[in-house]
Amino acid sequence: MEFTNLLTHIVADDSLHARWLNTLSMMENTGARKISAAEPKTTVDLLMLKHAAEEARHAYYLKKQIQKVAETDCPTYEPAFLLAPNDSHAYLNRLDVQVCRYLKDTLGFAGAELKYAAYLLVTYAIEVRADELYPVYQDVLTESGSKVNVRSIIVEEEGHLAEMLRQMETFFGDWQGHAERAVAIETGLYTAWLTSLLATEKIIAGKEN
Repeated sequence: MEFTNLLTHIVADDSLHARWLNTLSMMENTGARKISAAEPKTTVDLLMLKHAAEEARHAYYLKKQIQKVAETDCPTYEPAFLLAPNDSHAYLNRLDVQVCRYLKDTLGFAGAELKYAAYLLVTYAIEVRADELYPVYQDVLTESGSKVNVRSIIVEEEGHLAEMLRQMETFFGDWQGHAERAVAIETGLYTAWLTSLLATEKIIAGKEN
């Protein structure tokens, strides 16, 4: 099933849509916590603080949107309230681990240098994905007449992507090859995540029939 069709099916079902929003909220929250964990104790800059704060705001905003689509809440990020819970929870952690391994093997980074370089590449790869995912989701929302709206997230994610490009150029110099590797790693994980989403949708559909 093509991604737009999958989202159309999800948005048409309030229960699925609520869990989709909760899943996105959880992933945004995981991103915010990872950014905070990567912050140096004494030299963290304004841009990094801004980015962590905005990712946390996205998590809150998406969680609040659930009230527009379902009478029943998704109160926590426990598996029962998520789509593809195992892969959704592990997605960013797996990306972080694989990017760190690449940086160690390719550039010999360690310690604080490794942590910051991984933050740049992981965040860049995620922003590239967000720049693709949220506009498609918004198109589906608009087409369906849903009350849910993610336009403010789209604007901020576009800003994050531009900021990450500038930071990577400053840190790496010749950053394109490293960025492409991070995106390739993320693409593999994203494909696996979509497969899990499709499997979850089929299981739910089977229970309803």
